[in-house]
Amino acid sequence: MALILETENFRIFAPEKPHVDREDGGHIKIEPIVPVEDRTKLSPALAKELMKLTMVTGEAMTIALRNRGIDIGRINYQDMGNWNPTLHVLLYGRARSAKVQKFGEAVSLPLRTTGFYDRFQPLNEEDCAAIRTEMERLLATEKYRTF
Repeated sequence: MALILETENFRIFAPEKPHVDREDGGHIKIEPIVPVEDRTKLSPALAKELMKLTMVTGEAMTIALRNRGIDIGRINYQDMGNWNPTLHVLLYGRARSAKVQKFGEAVSLPLRTTGFYDRFQPLNEEDCAAIRTEMERLLATEKYRTF
């Protein structure tokens, strides 16, 4: 796990075994530090923080990865909790030049045992540092400072 940012309540990181290869756009996970079953179990304050972090992370991921040569066309945001029955939000970068998880198509999520993800590379430390720097910049802007 490559940690990108951690708040008092949430951890944002690039999983070691991503669902989307780095070159296809990458994969980031946001999870509460204290596990909850799903978003209906969050307090209003935690729900607001999760939404803010999701927005900031997606914006930062797009900017930072484009600057690092990955042609992000959009970010897909997905609430998950099937394989791991606790709330976590996954951000899937969708590169226009993607080879496996192709831009414009639904993300394929077969079981890990199929070997589908075995060659996928996670976002690297430099990617994560660039995303973190961009998140810190965005969090200081009027848009997010008063969120």
